[in-house]
Amino acid sequence: MNRREIREHIFKLLFRAEFNQPEEMDEQTAFFFESDDNKAALKKAGFIKGKLFKVLERLPEIDQALSQTVEGWDINRIGKVDLAILRLAIYEMRFDDEIPEGVAINEAVELAKKFGQDNSKAFVNGVLSKLLKHSL
Repeated sequence: MNRREIREHIFKLLFRAEFNQPEEMDEQTAFFFESDDNKAALKKAGFIKGKLFKVLERLPEIDQALSQTVEGWDINRIGKVDLAILRLAIYEMRFDDEIPEGVAINEAVELAKKFGQDNSKAFVNGVLSKLLKHSL
């Protein structure tokens, strides 16, 4: 399983977090890995869960950075798919030293192409590019 596939599983779990209480996420991750679609990820389940919970721990900081970047927008108005993609990318850009910022942006755009709506790719790219520019 490559990094892109791992990131995709983390994104899917992060998306689930939007519809579940924090205390339910251990159970939700167990359900996730029981699905036939996700059996291949079982070998990397520890890593995937670890990164998911690191993102969830940093959610207040991530959402603050996102809110400052999308001035005039309430992040609750951002589509859940785009929001999960942005949160993962912002975590990678700000808190994961192993992933270069450009890679985080590119991978987020790829997730947006695959899972988002028609305008998701441009929206995600624009938000993350603005965030990167303001953090320099």
